[in-house]
Amino acid sequence: MFELNRLEGNKEKRYESLLNQAQSLMQGERDWLANLANAASLLYNSLEKVNWAGFYLMRDETEELVLGPFMGLPACIRIPVGKGVCGTAVRERSTQLVPDVNQFPGHIACDAASRSEIVVPLEADGEIVGVLDIDSPEPGRFDETDRKYLKAFAEILQESIDWSTIK
Repeated sequence: MFELNRLEGNKEKRYESLLNQAQSLMQGERDWLANLANAASLLYNSLEKVNWAGFYLMRDETEELVLGPFMGLPACIRIPVGKGVCGTAVRERSTQLVPDVNQFPGHIACDAASRSEIVVPLEADGEIVGVLDIDSPEPGRFDETDRKYLKAFAEILQESIDWSTIK
């Protein structure tokens, strides 16, 4: 049985502990749904000052992101590539760190309480398969340390999941 450990220490130490917990949680499991669901819960219950943590997954047939496992209030179901923070992360193939979502052109407001957001693309075999999306009700909540460690978190997911079964 997995036991969620309280994150302690400075921000880097807390993230290192989070990464260790993620590796432990996903060890030996390749199912995309199980791993993404547990990853969303781990992030939501471990990170401070977040109101939404989850995933949007690419759908080739429609070239849009579709809501995947998450924790938080109900969310937007479909996001076109290039739209909002998530769609921009896919189009640009890069992490989007948004200190003030109200200043982001074309921001899609799923939770009116969200004030800042970070979105990390997920890749498999050189293709974007989805995004990790985390929102906060606090402006400027995310910084370069979050970017670094959430990209590392995404790498753990990318390596732990058999993405061929998601289509």
